[in-house]
Amino acid sequence: MQKKDILIVGAGLAGCLLAIYLARRGISVKLFEKRPDMRTHEIPAGRSINLSLSARGIHALSEVDLLRKIQPHLVAMPGRMLHRKSGEMHYQAYGKNPSDLHYSVSRGVLNRLLLDAAEATRKVSMFFNEECADMNLATQRMSFKSSITGSIRSTGFEAVIGTDGAGSAVCRALVEADAIEYLHEPLAHGYKELTIPAGPNGEHRIEKNALHIWPRGGYMLIALPNTDGSFTVTLFMPYQGSASFDALADDAAVLKFFQEQYPDSVDLIPGLTADFIRNQTGELGTIRCNPWNLGAKALLLGDAAHAVVPFHGQGMNCAFEDCTEFNRCLELYNDWEELFQTVDQIRRPNANAIADMALENYIEMRDSVRDPKFHLHKEIEWLLEERHPDRFIARYSMVMFHRIPYAEAQRRGTIQAGILERLSADVDNVELVNIELADQLVTTELDTIRLP
Repeated sequence: MQKKDILIVGAGLAGCLLAIYLARRGISVKLFEKRPDMRTHEIPAGRSINLSLSARGIHALSEVDLLRKIQPHLVAMPGRMLHRKSGEMHYQAYGKNPSDLHYSVSRGVLNRLLLDAAEATRKVSMFFNEECADMNLATQRMSFKSSITGSIRSTGFEAVIGTDGAGSAVCRALVEADAIEYLHEPLAHGYKELTIPAGPNGEHRIEKNALHIWPRGGYMLIALPNTDGSFTVTLFMPYQGSASFDALADDAAVLKFFQEQYPDSVDLIPGLTADFIRNQTGELGTIRCNPWNLGAKALLLGDAAHAVVPFHGQGMNCAFEDCTEFNRCLELYNDWEELFQTVDQIRRPNANAIADMALENYIEMRDSVRDPKFHLHKEIEWLLEERHPDRFIARYSMVMFHRIPYAEAQRRGTIQAGILERLSADVDNVELVNIELADQLVTTELDTIRLP
């Protein structure tokens, strides 16, 4: 394929990884970012600083030889710790295999590592504090305004790839040119970030190797571990209603709410009320675009094309898989338009699938995990995985611990949910499950799994 000079807008996680993939193939990249260089500036307060790294993201980092460098900054989470109002805790492993785990990782640490790696290729030119001011698809020129000097920089492009997040300027330009359809599905719930600091000797004050969840039906609190002994805590709840962000307008209301709903967290978060009032309330939503490209001129990847809610921990992993698939397709196609179209055709159904599953997992995390039937289904899943490893893998595991396409995981998951419902209809213990029926259902309704 004839090489192009590629312009990437957005030097976040996806943009940096894509730049590395392209540079390793000898393709020159200009990487523009509206924010300051993350390596010299702190992430703004209230922006998620914890991410979940699982199989798809691990594979991508391995391909660009960065997994070894990030490993010291990972905290393994092989299960979830459920916190009840009584203070009682219940640990639930994600699976029976030691490999059934994901990792908590700092967004800032990972982004800085990717920036360093992109810069080290010597094929990537980086421009920070440069916000897209105009994008002319007809003339294939873009203008960027410096937030430092106010000056305008104009540059031509052969192809532009937007990895500039949910508020993508590249996406906006494509929409304004009637090149793509854009759908934003806001969630009626937002989020607020807090912190559980490390203990006096830098130790974790609650179980280190777990994703902590305080499920309360219509809302929930979660905590992800950091390597320094702290936890990043996030409250997800509606904007409006009796239990909502609107109802928590002052210190007294915040403290009362946490004492009633999350009593074991109050002493763990010394800055609870002050941080709650000070930190911004983040917005959540799903973005879907169709298509993701305009010929060979422009392509959207990552959140710019398919932002998802964070409840399956797949936003970053899905974006990384976009880049992995783009890199794979570079070997298969001799035409950039065909390449862009193929990436769109392959990835868009999968992005839509994980968007749907992430919304469903919010209900599971905040509500279903409290239901005894949910735990029975998990035990039956483990039984079926053990008896039919070539046919049955729990949907959560397909998404998190394998690289089975999201759309395929969604399809198989629907069939498996029906099987679980039939097997658990009249029993309350896995030992009472009709094994003969279980084997029959799995072998007749599920084809053999093809692992990437």
